[in-house]
Amino acid sequence: MTTAADRALLATLELRATAFGAIRRFFDARGFIEVDTPAVVPCPGLDVHLSAFEVRDPKRGPVGWLATSPEYQMKRLLSAGAKRIFQLGRSYRAEEHGRHHEREFAMLEWYRAEASSDDVIADTEELVAFLAELLTNDGEALDFYAPPWVRLTVEEALRQHAGCELERLAEDEDRFFLTWAEQVQPRLGLEQPVVVTDWPPSMASLARIKPNGMADRFEVFIRGIEICNGFGELTDPREQRARFERDQAQRRATGAPVYPIDEKFLEALETGMPESGGNALGVDRLLMLLVGAESVQSVMPFPQERL
Repeated sequence: MTTAADRALLATLELRATAFGAIRRFFDARGFIEVDTPAVVPCPGLDVHLSAFEVRDPKRGPVGWLATSPEYQMKRLLSAGAKRIFQLGRSYRAEEHGRHHEREFAMLEWYRAEASSDDVIADTEELVAFLAELLTNDGEALDFYAPPWVRLTVEEALRQHAGCELERLAEDEDRFFLTWAEQVQPRLGLEQPVVVTDWPPSMASLARIKPNGMADRFEVFIRGIEICNGFGELTDPREQRARFERDQAQRRATGAPVYPIDEKFLEALETGMPESGGNALGVDRLLMLLVGAESVQSVMPFPQERL
């Protein structure tokens, strides 16, 4: 006999199949090709706030890490001449668990050669509105997700929601992130999705720097939840190496594991990566928001708690 739990599981499978198929149709209609990259990589990313799962061979010892993002490998494809690419797959991050986090999750990542962050923001608006129309019957919800979305700089968001200036916080990242998490983020995207742009350069090691001195990075927030992190991509290999070395130093200073620099990624930048825009979007979080679920676990067939 089919139980309530079984019916919920089947509904989750149907939701994800519908959403994943729609995502693929969306990108196919816009001339993107779907790619796949390795799950085990030589460097999982050097962001100070990320932790990765090490992969060990029983005989050879450590062989790499589970990818926290396919970013480095996808940018190597851009450097090889790919123009529009996307990947819908799995990413892995240790020490992440909660209502909006899972250690293994569905990531949608896409890149456009010869494009700006504004182009990728427009992709994001159109994609989310497209999925909302497919998965939501509520007219108010469709109006909520309809583009164009509100845009705020980090400085404007801090001033508006925390009553403080970016200049006072930018040199102390711990204080910045505490203020952001407690006072700013919960107030973002309550009436409409919000795109937050112009991050401090120290908080975007893979983004190019804009003429105003800020990083060409954006994040989208919906009902206080971050759903994606995108860049106008850095293409200078020397600058990228310097930033990686800075990230390694920060990780070392905090006692975090210090992952190696991905030399093949830097070699690809040396060959010439075109000016590009890219975005990484958490699919489980977006589905949770679109269907009004309480947690990402509610829209996943096998979250950690049910293994």
